Amino acid sequence: MTATYDLILTGGTVVNHDGQGVRDVGVKDGRVAAIGDLAQASSGQTIDCRGLHVLPGVIDSQVHFREPGLEHKEDLETGSRAAVLGGVTAVFEMPNTNPLTTSEAALADKVARATGRMHCDFAFWVGGTRENAKDVGELERLPGAAGIKMFMGSSTGDLLVEDDEGVASVLRNTRRRAAFHSEDEFRLRERLGERVPGDPSSHPIWRDEITALRCTERLVRIARATRARIHVLHISTAEEIVFLQAQKDVATCEATPHHLTMTSEDYARLGTLLQMNPPVRDKRHRDGVWQGVAQGVIDVLGSDHAPHTLEEKQKPYPSSPSGMTGVQTLVPIMLDHVNAGRLTLERFVDLSSHGPNRIFGISRKGRIAAGYDADFTIVDMKRSETITNAQQGSKAGWTPYDGKKVTGWPVGTIVRGNRIMWDGEIVTKGQGRPVEFSEALPK
Repeated sequence: MTATYDLILTGGTVVNHDGQGVRDVGVKDGRVAAIGDLAQASSGQTIDCRGLHVLPGVIDSQVHFREPGLEHKEDLETGSRAAVLGGVTAVFEMPNTNPLTTSEAALADKVARATGRMHCDFAFWVGGTRENAKDVGELERLPGAAGIKMFMGSSTGDLLVEDDEGVASVLRNTRRRAAFHSEDEFRLRERLGERVPGDPSSHPIWRDEITALRCTERLVRIARATRARIHVLHISTAEEIVFLQAQKDVATCEATPHHLTMTSEDYARLGTLLQMNPPVRDKRHRDGVWQGVAQGVIDVLGSDHAPHTLEEKQKPYPSSPSGMTGVQTLVPIMLDHVNAGRLTLERFVDLSSHGPNRIFGISRKGRIAAGYDADFTIVDMKRSETITNAQQGSKAGWTPYDGKKVTGWPVGTIVRGNRIMWDGEIVTKGQGRPVEFSEALPK
């Protein structure tokens, strides 16, 4: 009897937990149904992937899509448009919106806004604060919740919890892995005088490596005392990599493409467009983060897509806001690093798909395996393109990589068997749904 599928991807090089190989993938009811030679099968739709690589759908676990309250910078539709144009099939969005995502009602509002409107699947981080500390154990298990996110440094003032007891009050009540912006607020306040008006290159001098390392050391101590699991976002220093290597029982960590690609020398060219928290630093730190990738200390990649308008970014430092776009460029920037020999394609898949699945307990995403969601990032490893502002789907309309030539390009984004993007065009209306997690499945 001839097997029948809704969709078959034919002839692509599938890259997954068991390596690389030319295989067909059959999809039925939005899930992977078969992997192998499906030449004798029939399907409602066939996509010829010869010459292309079929990766598990890329999951970007740190984005800021600004809705509600800051829609002039970005919204859930435009942010997710940028995501799928860049090959990203699911995102975890951050809580520093207006109102803040710190309550069941605020989370439910975001899920309602996103469902069927976002182009990719989604989850939302819930902000951990002193006020909701007693409730986080319930909040982190709600539908659409990625977990609890906390800010220990003043990247977002209204969510700031800078002291050890405030952090501990939240971690005592978490059961899932909590994510952290780890910069020491007390040192930041002491060093405000290090900022040089009009000179964004003073940003990494103000927010120096000690600011990051000291906070990460504090955070690990608190996590051990409260028997909690933590995730340290956007590692930016060589010292943190060395420290976290010995803390893998409680701490996972993330690297961003900008901390792996750019250095403090780029402030001369990009100015405030490069301004991020934590900052892009000198080559020694970039090399240190790459060492963390090579040694397996880094668990996942996240873009930290944090858009602002060009008008806002062009304010003189330090009045300029920190943040840059990144969700659309994560895949091409990292594929360019693969082609340059800095990491293997399998390691990229581990960082962008398997890693999020493993450390966040995602249900049915992050692998090309029977029974998993049919999420695929289809890439042409030989295709060279120049990244431009004009390509960007983000409402912000700019990228710090404008004019950068890369080799390796996302040509298709498939979410639960639906071809959403193909060759730079959105071909299917947004059908985003909440990501599910094994530690928060509905009873």
